[in-house]
Amino acid sequence: MPKAKQADGAVKLEDLPNIGRATAADLRRLGIQRPGQLVGQDPLAMYDELRRLSGVKQDPCVLDVLMAAVRFMEGGPALPWWAFTAERKQMLKNRGADKP
Repeated sequence: MPKAKQADGAVKLEDLPNIGRATAADLRRLGIQRPGQLVGQDPLAMYDELRRLSGVKQDPCVLDVLMAAVRFMEGGPALPWWAFTAERKQMLKNRGADKP
């Protein structure tokens, strides 16, 4: 199924660019049931909470995906998750952690 090109075209989580079944399940675990609920979310806080809920270290690329999904729903372009890698690395460095 094709992915949404704009935020208003996303009806379910799996409609979002970069979001497949596994990430949609992670979002639901975080209490996000619909794409619109991503607006205003803090991807880093979501990532930390997912780590806490799962009890396992998450791949840092998961944070990239969360950043991409939130930005898309806030009106940004549909970018691949890796477009956020440099920003994520800088964010974590600024937070005082080279690795999450």
